Amino acid sequence: MSSLKKPSILISLVPVIFLIIFLTANVLIYGDATLEGSNQIALLLAASLASLIAYRYKINWTRISDSIINNIGKAMPAMLILLLIGSLAGTWLISGVVPAMIFYGLKIIHPKVFLVTALIASGLISMATGSSWSTIATIGVALLGIGKALGIHEGLVAGAIISGAYFGDKMSPLSDTTNLAPAIAGTDLFTHIRYMVITTGPSITLAGIIFLITGFLHKYNNEVSDIEGVMQAIEGKFYLSPVLLLVPIVLIFIIIKKVPPLPSLMMGTLLGGFFAVFFQPALVKEIAMHDAPYLVQSYKTFMQAMFGEIKIITDNAIVSELFNTGGMKGMLNTVWLILSAMIFGGSMEAAGFLSRITEAIISRVKSTGSLIMSTIFTSVFFNITASDQYISIVVPGRMYSDVYRKRGLKPEVLSRTLEDGGTLTSVLIPWNTCGATQSKVLGVSTWTYLPYCFFNLINPLVAILIGYLNYKIRRTEETKED
Repeated sequence: MSSLKKPSILISLVPVIFLIIFLTANVLIYGDATLEGSNQIALLLAASLASLIAYRYKINWTRISDSIINNIGKAMPAMLILLLIGSLAGTWLISGVVPAMIFYGLKIIHPKVFLVTALIASGLISMATGSSWSTIATIGVALLGIGKALGIHEGLVAGAIISGAYFGDKMSPLSDTTNLAPAIAGTDLFTHIRYMVITTGPSITLAGIIFLITGFLHKYNNEVSDIEGVMQAIEGKFYLSPVLLLVPIVLIFIIIKKVPPLPSLMMGTLLGGFFAVFFQPALVKEIAMHDAPYLVQSYKTFMQAMFGEIKIITDNAIVSELFNTGGMKGMLNTVWLILSAMIFGGSMEAAGFLSRITEAIISRVKSTGSLIMSTIFTSVFFNITASDQYISIVVPGRMYSDVYRKRGLKPEVLSRTLEDGGTLTSVLIPWNTCGATQSKVLGVSTWTYLPYCFFNLINPLVAILIGYLNYKIRRTEETKED
């Protein structure tokens, strides 16, 4: 690339502008149905445009296709996890695990403190497991069901769940991104975690206060009789017992023991299927709709829960709406979206457009505050264009490491900033692997929950403010503050 003419910043931005225009049009025309194909096509068209422009700069197709294949390879673990989450949701529904969590949650959680409870519960489990994805796919789904039953807006509930899950993920020593950021920046794990408290502590506190106040001010439409009706409908359809809660407990224990995500989720899925066969025989027979021995009915129901749609009909509309899943098949649109996003990111990277845009950003950095802000904006940019939170940490980390070092900033300043910008904003982008996954798992559009992810929105702003205030910005001894 060095011997070829470099693209201008304007030319580099053309595919991004093209993509933004089409994605905006999709939202206006298709609304919540953008994930069903229109966004995928927009990403593929933007990738085609990037490839055509790259051809003008003598970038051959082999180089572009290699970059695309490399990008897809990086996203493959996320897509496999997504498919298994679809299966897990199905078996946990027919086993009564999710219904039991909703039922007992309605019994013990007061509506006014539900949002802050969802925030804390998601945060604790995510911190214990190191996985926001597993937390949202398990306890998150149950909490969303409770919130809907209480009559709380689904975007608000999803925002509380995501805020807590990503707080725990960010601060957990078991999290992959929490280990990745310090490794890229050149500091150790626990220095990184302790230093993140400076920006993360105020951010989660502010988010908690907002959710608490919102809970007390919220006007609840559902009367006590409505909630009782939901609980009665659940009791009428499922065998309920605290024993069912052993399934999520076992899964959390497995994850804490550092069993990789794919086998962990598979074990959780199989355990859910076993509990369904053992504890929910009437429901298994109803779903199978097949006059055959119970072993055959069990096999058919278990397979259907893993790969296909399950709809459990009750005499309560709220419960019937809650209790349906799509299995692996239901995740295919999201897998398609991730593939399309990786193709776009690979095309942009091969053409040199991403590096050209980030070079332009770095050249305008003057103060420590502007350096931190630029790092965060660059991470957000890669979350939007490369559609993967790992890339939003790795690439800016490599780009900015020399700049931070030359300015006398300790590596934990960079590692913290990468998490403040990269980890937390990934879930706010509909076509990012994180945003696409959480939207599908919770059944709530990214645009619907985005305004309520208070922690994810506040944390980057707090990080920028602290940077400009030079508050506890760690420097090497021989350098001075701006």
